[in-house]
Amino acid sequence: MDWDVRAFDAFAPAYDLLMPSADAVALRKGLYCADRDVERIVEVGGGSGRAAREVDATVLDPARGMLERARRKGLETVQGSAADLPLVDGSVDAVLVVDALHHFPDHARCLSEMARVLAPGGVLVVREFDRSTRRGRLVERAEPLFGFDSQFYTAAELLEAVDAAGLDARPVEYGFEMTVVGVKK
Repeated sequence: MDWDVRAFDAFAPAYDLLMPSADAVALRKGLYCADRDVERIVEVGGGSGRAAREVDATVLDPARGMLERARRKGLETVQGSAADLPLVDGSVDAVLVVDALHHFPDHARCLSEMARVLAPGGVLVVREFDRSTRRGRLVERAEPLFGFDSQFYTAAELLEAVDAAGLDARPVEYGFEMTVVGVKK
């Protein structure tokens, strides 16, 4: 178990008290980009389910403490890693990653895994902090102080990474909290 997972297990009881709710409008804008009906949604790195709750998604996370919080909210949960998703190829219509990609190891592998589980026309929706913004640079500098080995992107870099995973990358929102989607061809 890596440091980030242990930290989130320990942080789970206070997580929902300290973190803002997910931006449901931004998530829906991203889901709207799908080229198919969106019924089965999985939030990878979903923690306590703050985004999953907004769009009725299953929470997939490696941290047991966070999954316990999500289950208490009545959400379906799956324990697993973004680097090796325990899901069948083409089995979901949408994958969400909200404020979590920067914690994942081996981003290229994780993005490829998310592309693998998407059905044709399905959409990957990534909400992430843009390191090129003033607040993004602050977050990037602060994360190591808490022991996190985070990797942040600019909007252009994230679009390139989603494209490299074999998805049709599209920007949805720019700013400190950007939204980038990738549609499976």
